[in-house]
Amino acid sequence: MIIEQPSTWLRWLYPSAIWRMSHSERAVYLTFDDGPIPEATPFILDTLDRYGVKATFFMVGDNVRKYPELMEEIARRGHRLGNHTFNHIGGFGYRSKTFLRNAYEADKLIHSHLFRPPRGWMRWTQYMRLRRKFTIIMWDVVTRDYSRLLTADDVVNNVKRYTRNGSIITFHDSLKSIDKLRTALPQSIEWLQAQGYEFRLFDVNQPRSRHLK
Repeated sequence: MIIEQPSTWLRWLYPSAIWRMSHSERAVYLTFDDGPIPEATPFILDTLDRYGVKATFFMVGDNVRKYPELMEEIARRGHRLGNHTFNHIGGFGYRSKTFLRNAYEADKLIHSHLFRPPRGWMRWTQYMRLRRKFTIIMWDVVTRDYSRLLTADDVVNNVKRYTRNGSIITFHDSLKSIDKLRTALPQSIEWLQAQGYEFRLFDVNQPRSRHLK
C-alpha cells in the first residue's frame, strides 16, 4: 500500500506538499506524469475529451523541448501544466544545486506554478527551496500503470480500491504505460463517473488534506 497510497509518515516528510484535496467533497484530480510524447499523449488527450474530463500533466522539460506542439495542445484543450524536472532526475541521486537547476530549466519551457518531483522523493533542502517558488503536488493514488507486473485490469482495480474523496490520481503518459492505458484509462474514468466523482483541476485556494484521514 505504500506504493499505491502513500503512508502517513511519508506525507509528513513534506508538510506543505499537497497529497490529497478536500476529503469532504466527492471529487478527484487526474494527473499524468513523464510526457509529453507522441506515442501516448494524443491518445490520452482524445480519451479525456471523449469523457469531458480535464487533468494536470506534469511534464518532463526535455520532452517539451522535443515536442513543444504537444505541450501547446495540452494547454489548448484546457488542461493544467506542471513541472516534472527537465530530465526526470531523482532528488536523492543528485546534489541539491544540480536538482534545482534541472527544475528551473524545465520551468523556462513549462511556466507553471505546479511541481511534482520524480518518484515523489527529494532532499529536504531541495524541498525547502522549491516550495518557495512552486506548489508541490504529490498524489493520493498511484495506479502503477508503468509496472510490467501489472495488467490493465490491475491498474483499474488500483483506482477502484484506493480512490476516495479528494484523491489525486497519478497515471503516466509514457511508453511503459500506454498499452495498459488504452484499456485502463477509459474504464477508470467510467467507473469514477459511475461512482459520482467530479473531475477537477487544482486551485491552490481550495481546502485540502495533506495527510491520511
